[in-house]
Order: sequence, then structure tokens, then C-alpha cells
Amino acid sequence: MKNNKIRILVILLCVLLFSGCGKEEKNAKYNIIATNFPGYDFARAIAKDTDINVEMLLKPGSEIHHFEPTPKDIINIQKSDIFIYVGGESDAWIDDVLKDIDTSKTKVIKLMDYVEVLEEEIVEGMESAEHEHEEYDEHIWTSPKNAITIIKKLTQEIKNIDNDEISKIESNSNKYIEEIETIDKNIQDIVSNSKRKEIVFGDRFPLRYFVKQYGLKYFAAFPGCSEQTEASAKTIAFLIKKVKDDNIPVIFHIELSNKKIAETISSETGAKVLEFHSVHNISQKDFDDGITYTDLMKKNIDVLREALN
Repeated sequence: MKNNKIRILVILLCVLLFSGCGKEEKNAKYNIIATNFPGYDFARAIAKDTDINVEMLLKPGSEIHHFEPTPKDIINIQKSDIFIYVGGESDAWIDDVLKDIDTSKTKVIKLMDYVEVLEEEIVEGMESAEHEHEEYDEHIWTSPKNAITIIKKLTQEIKNIDNDEISKIESNSNKYIEEIETIDKNIQDIVSNSKRKEIVFGDRFPLRYFVKQYGLKYFAAFPGCSEQTEASAKTIAFLIKKVKDDNIPVIFHIELSNKKIAETISSETGAKVLEFHSVHNISQKDFDDGITYTDLMKKNIDVLREALN
């Protein structure tokens, strides 16, 4: 009797283990690996409900500028069907990895090749950074028009690896593009009808492509790819004066920021502190909840409306 009970327990345990493994592992035919959230999110939206598995290398909540791949990451990249990276200074480590990738098996996609890139710039009052060479702003996805261009080109590459799911992939892509087109229209309407065309960031400014698309003027503590977090008294004083002189109602910080500079400016001016999401990465909770590029851009619409009116 005792032996029978043990056998039953063993059988039940095996069933649970195998069913658990089935839930944890996706039996995908193809694998896509993206270095950061935008590439991951775009590929995930395009490949939704297909036999394609999409993974993100950057850990949710972490900073891309400090990312270092593990040996496992490098192996997974080499075994992937598509590897997506942005380009720019943050992805400098990829140059060495690419030397060992068999490009006849893995399609390597550099997103900065898909759009017209802009150089980093230093605007009035901003902390300057010394670079040995020309540096381009890598936050290309902050422009919805760029995002649409990227998605269209990714769609073609993803169709190339999964011929059995072309119809589904095209349908997914078209739906996501429609969402972004609606966001683009809403932002354009806000900017066109607002009394202000100026935003202020007490933080890095990874939104050059965004402001260029919508014709906005900006002031900020640091350029977008800066690793600085402490601004000089001169920079903070300039931003405080700018907020006061121009009656700016909102001082922005970006996601995953300590908000200290924005809060200092707010304490001196009364401007409201709000987050503007550059979508370069998300928190672990948002990642687990399945938050998307379009979800974050919709939140940006609300704070932008408040800042410009």
C-alpha cells in the first residue's frame, strides 16, 4: 500500500514537472534576440502568436550604457535567427561579438541603418561632454515616424525567416503601425494647438528625434547619451531661470532617473515634476505586465499636453 502511494506521488510529480516545463519553455521554430526594449517590443509585436520567440538582452530596470553581455548571452546571439541591435556608443561591445557570428545563419540588424541619424548636440545651458569622435544620438525610436519605418523593415526581415506565418506577421505589423500612426496624429494635434513649443528636462535628453519631428524647442541638463547624473550649479541655475522666465509649468525627468535635478528645479520654481519616457528600457514590473512602446507613448501624450498648455 505504501509502495503504491509512493508510485502515485512519483507519477504526479513527474506530471507536474513536465507540465511546468511546457509552460516555461516556448517550443519556437525561430529565435530573435534584441539588445534593448524598443527592438524587443517591435519584434515581439510583429511576431505575436507565431512560432517565433523574442528575447531582450538588457535586464529590465537597468541602464544600457553599463550593459555587459554574459557568455550565455553571446552564445544565444550566435544561435539566434535574427539579432537586433541599435548601434551607437552603447552598443560598442557588439563589434567584437559580430566577428564570431555566422551571418549565413544569423541575420544581424543594426537599427540605426534604417533611419537618418542625428548627431548629439549641446544646447544653451547644457553640460558639455568631451568625445574623441563624432557621436550620434541612438534614441531613434523616440520619433514615431522612425518607429514606423523600423517596424516596416523589421517586418520584411521577420517574414524572411518564417515563410509559414507571413499573413500573421503582416497583420500584426499593420495593427501596430496603425496604433503608432494614431499616437503620431495625437501628438501632432497637441503641438499644433498648444501655446508653448518648448520643453525643459532636468535630466538627460534622449529625445532629439522626437522634438525634431514635432518642431519643439528644448533645454536640458545633459545630452541624450551622457552618463552624467550630477549637474553643475551653473547648469541648474540656467534651467531654473529658463523655467521662471518662460513660465514653464512642467519640468521633466526620464524613466529610471533619480529625479534629483528635476526636483531641485521644481523646488525653486514651482514647476510640476513629471516623467517623459524615452522607452529605452522599462521596469521589471512593466516588463512582467507586458507594457509596450505604444503604452508608454500614450502616457507621454498626457504629460506633453500638460507641459505645453
